Amino acid sequence: GHGCFYGGIEQKDRERALIKFRNGTHQLIVATDLAARGIDIPEIKFIIHYQLPLKAHEFTHRNGRTARMFNDGTAYILKWKNEDLPDFIRNAEVEEFQKAPIAAASVWKTLFVSGGRKDKISKGDIAGLFIKQGKLTSDQLGTIEIKLDCAFVAVHAFEVDRLIQLVDNSRLKNKKVRVTVI
Repeated sequence: GHGCFYGGIEQKDRERALIKFRNGTHQLIVATDLAARGIDIPEIKFIIHYQLPLKAHEFTHRNGRTARMFNDGTAYILKWKNEDLPDFIRNAEVEEFQKAPIAAASVWKTLFVSGGRKDKISKGDIAGLFIKQGKLTSDQLGTIEIKLDCAFVAVHAFEVDRLIQLVDNSRLKNKKVRVTVI
């Protein structure tokens, strides 16, 4: 699956797109230049430019979303055969597209939990609920991200419906929490 990240969507939807990317629900984010500054996602390995920026510093900032914290990353440019490259990227290597198999869909879905840090709910509390009451195994439970008033949890896709039936409206730290798919 993929997420979208652009100025015309609500901040909470941008945040959820990034959460789903970080936890593996989304394998791809389609973004405008809004993503060129201010986000730090170590998991980004590739940047693909389908429309080139006009200025060298814009190109640099876009590419800066990959290879964070001394990690490797690669930037690709999609261009038409007769399209000219700007002077600041004239020395780019040219590769022809090779057909490749389509990647398998993600095995993860992201769940929303209606309690968070202000309710004193921890990752351990959620993991405990999902494993004990929800009967998940630890390998069916992915990344847990706790926010101030909610949490997001990656769960193996095949377990989601059964899990929600078992844990929705449960109590965590004396708070009744809703668990839904986002």
